[in-house]
Order: sequence, then C-alpha cells, then structure tokens
Amino acid sequence: MSIESDMIHVEVVYALPDEQRVFTLVVNKEMSVEEIIKQSGVLEQYPEIDLKKNKVGVFSRNVKLDATVRDKDRIEIYRPLLADPKEIRRKRAEQAKAAGAADPVTGGKKNPLRK
Repeated sequence: MSIESDMIHVEVVYALPDEQRVFTLVVNKEMSVEEIIKQSGVLEQYPEIDLKKNKVGVFSRNVKLDATVRDKDRIEIYRPLLADPKEIRRKRAEQAKAAGAADPVTGGKKNPLRK
C-alpha cells in the first residue's frame, strides 16, 4: 500500500452561536476521532472544549472518541445544552394553559368546535 492510500480527508467542526469554525485535515485512516480532534488544533483555539464533557459526532450521529472515520467525514464537537428541551417545552405548555391559550384537557391548541 502506498502512503497516499492510507490518508483520508476529514473536517473538524466547532460551532458557536455567532461563528462556525471548520478545520480541514489530511490524516491517517487509522486515527481515532480523539486523535484527529487533537491534531486539528481546535482544542488550543477553544480551551473551553472538554472532550470528557462535550459530545462528538460524525454527520450528526454521536460517536465515541475511539471511533475511526472514513474519507470526507465531518467530525462535529457539540456544545453542552444550556437547558433541557423537554423541560422548556413543558413550562411553555403550562404557561399556555394558565393564559388560556391552550386546551386545559389536552394542552394543545384550542379547538374552536369544542365547547
């Protein structure tokens, strides 16, 4: 095998609310996700990233740090959620019920035909 056939092209992506950083690399196809992230330099530019806490994925699918990737894969580093989406939705539904904007029985939109 030649050295070129052992190499693959990948991207490491980290998105912030106001910017998205994409690091394009050529790496050995045997490298793990964690090794590729470290080689990309994203950890030096964004010290708030903690691979023990931040989840990572490949094209929106969660993967473990020891996973390998294929040519042209995009490794994504996810920021932690600020709030639980289920909890936010539950609170919004309670507020709608209290304000009379939601059906008190179902919690959904009011049915104009129902009395």
